[in-house]
Amino acid sequence: MSSVSFLLDQGLPRDAASILRSDGISCEHVGELGLSRAEDPAILQLGRERGAVVVTLDADFHSILAVSNASTPSKISFRLQGLDGGKVAMLLVNLAERFQVELARGCMITVKARKTAVRMLPVISSE
Repeated sequence: MSSVSFLLDQGLPRDAASILRSDGISCEHVGELGLSRAEDPAILQLGRERGAVVVTLDADFHSILAVSNASTPSKISFRLQGLDGGKVAMLLVNLAERFQVELARGCMITVKARKTAVRMLPVISSE
C-alpha cells in the first residue's frame, strides 16, 4: 500500500479512521481533532498542511478547489448512501491502490454507485 494519509470529514463514520489506523494507514477524523464544526476551507487547509487526502460526502469541496485553482490537497468524495466505517475503510484502501499516482500529484475523485471519476488538480477552466 502507498504512503497515503487520509483526513476524514465530519459526515463520515469516525470508526473508519480507527479501522484504517489498525491496518497501518495514516488517518484522522476531524471529530477526533476537535474540528467537527470546522468550515470546508479550514479542512482543506489542514489536509494541505498534513499532506493528507481529504475524504468527504460534501460536494462543496470540489467547488472550493476549482475556484481557488488549488493543486492540493487531493480530495475523495463519496456519493453513496449508508456507508459504515468498514465499507469506507475498504473503499479508501482500494482507491489509494488504484489511484496512487493521481492522489500523489493532486486530484479530485468522485465515487458513485456505478462510476468513479478522477479529475486532476488544478482544475483548468475551459473558458
